[in-house]
Amino acid sequence: MRVLAAMSGGVDSAVAAARAHAAGHDVTGVHLALARNPQTYRTGARGCCTLEDSRDARRAADVIGIPFYVWDMAEQFHANVVDDFVAEYAAGRTPNPCLRCNEKIKFEAVLDRAVALGFDAVVTGHHARLGADGLLRRSVDEGKDQSYVLAVLTRAQLDRAVFPLGDSTKAQVREEAAARGLAVADKPDSHDICFIADGDTKGFLQRQLGDAPGDIVDGRTGERLGSHNGAYGYTIGQRKGLDLRVPAADGRPRYVLSITPVTNTVTVGPREDLEVNEVIASKVIWHSDSTQVECDVQLRAHGEVYPATVTIEGDTLTARLETPARGVAAGQAIVAYQRSPEGDIVLGSATITAAAPLAASRA
Repeated sequence: MRVLAAMSGGVDSAVAAARAHAAGHDVTGVHLALARNPQTYRTGARGCCTLEDSRDARRAADVIGIPFYVWDMAEQFHANVVDDFVAEYAAGRTPNPCLRCNEKIKFEAVLDRAVALGFDAVVTGHHARLGADGLLRRSVDEGKDQSYVLAVLTRAQLDRAVFPLGDSTKAQVREEAAARGLAVADKPDSHDICFIADGDTKGFLQRQLGDAPGDIVDGRTGERLGSHNGAYGYTIGQRKGLDLRVPAADGRPRYVLSITPVTNTVTVGPREDLEVNEVIASKVIWHSDSTQVECDVQLRAHGEVYPATVTIEGDTLTARLETPARGVAAGQAIVAYQRSPEGDIVLGSATITAAAPLAASRA
């Protein structure tokens, strides 16, 4: 095949491109320039789209012996990932920017351009597998598995995707990179959000949205317990940084239970009030022929997995969990997995809109 290898400048994408080339494919490497001002993005171990990463990707392409280009996608990235991130927090939701980047940039904008240029597929260094049946599966390295952030891909996008690393552990990838003479063999993994240079998400949002003072209230009594400078600075399940002026009568810690942008209110309560066993989601991507399945669901990247019954009705996914989950936030993805001897299969995904105890959701 004639394939486009997306090269971030890290070890995974470099080895993925090398494997595609070694398999006999006609490979062209491309690095995505995603930052309007690269100096403001994370660097070193924390980056994934800086000038340093571009140079590392180019050197890897030279070692592999493939053509290499840089595509400027800063405007698309800002509109579809950064602006979306800010808007979601302003609406009281908790987005996953890596998932959005995969959906809107790597497997929409890049794939569309690649196909227009005559490429058959896009190769990436994601740790996930595509079986012979074309279904997305978890990586053999569960600690590095990225199927959760890829579950938003459509059938048509998966048909033009290649994930060469899914059958390898991260340690094996690094060993192979060293054996191939790739300088990124020991380069640390990227972490956190690439477009927030100092890692201070709350400070970033405050600069974007400004101060918006409001109340922090008790979820059971409605009592005002304190104030905040912006509800966007809080996430469901958060315990630290609440700065409450009124201690709980029982002395136990409180957690963020909900965020209401209309009233600019943050509601808190005891840990047990976080428990939910019904999750509602929209924007469904579904690959199974069955609209009601018993499966496992994952509610955040690298989060715990819960047995559940999932029902699809139109563009709504309802998951009834066998055991309660805590800290389920609107805006995150719910991904359904079917266990199989060949590895957990992604049945589909959707964006969480609400979660509640079953009794409350039926009331």
